This record gives sequence, structure tokens and C-alpha cells, in this order.
Amino acid sequence: MMTTVHTDNAPAAIGPYSQAIIHGDTLYTSGQIPVDPATGEVVGTTIEEQADRVMKNLGAVLEAAGTSYEKAVKTVCFLADMNDFAAFNEVYAKYFVNKPARSCVAVKTLPKNVLCEVEVIAAV
Repeated sequence: MMTTVHTDNAPAAIGPYSQAIIHGDTLYTSGQIPVDPATGEVVGTTIEEQADRVMKNLGAVLEAAGTSYEKAVKTVCFLADMNDFAAFNEVYAKYFVNKPARSCVAVKTLPKNVLCEVEVIAAV
């Protein structure tokens, strides 16, 4: 059985997808970008500001699903510029203290021309 997860504390989907899906004991989030859920606007101009907003959005989705950063088993991180890798990691490490498995890649363009996007797989 699959359960759709939605919270108003994270940005609404900007396409035909859910914020997250729970299947069994596992949560699969959609990628979160640095959008303020209250305004729909991109937050910040630096990688640090944007990464922090992404993490807050992910935290809201994790909470809505009844889980947390500590139960993350895998993340996938997308950066617009791999030169931001070190600065992104500093923000990321404050939230994912359990060091889940991770992939991090640079991509040509992200939605709304943001600097980063992150998705999570977590135990529920």
C-alpha cells in the first residue's frame, strides 16, 4: 500500500507529482528546492542560503511522514555548480548528522534556476 504525503510547511509540487510517498516502511521524497512554502518564491542567492531552505523543506516533509533526518538512508543531491560542493556540504552536514548514503551530481539547470535540489529515502 502506498500513502501520499503532503504538508503545507513545504512547497507544493510544481508538477504532476507528490511531495513524498510512503511504501511499506520507506519514505521516498521528491526533490526539494529552496522555495518558501508561504510565498512560493525562491529563498536566497547563495548556495548556503538555498541549501538551508532546501533542508528546512525536507525536514517538513520528513516530519509530515512521521520520520526525521536521523532515519534517512539515502540522499540524492543536485548542484547547479560543482564549485559549490564544499559550501553545500557544510550546510548538509548540519542536518544529516547520521551520514546517510548519498549521490551528489552537477546538473545543467534546476527548476526555477536554483542552485541545489535534494531528495531523500528514509525509514518510517
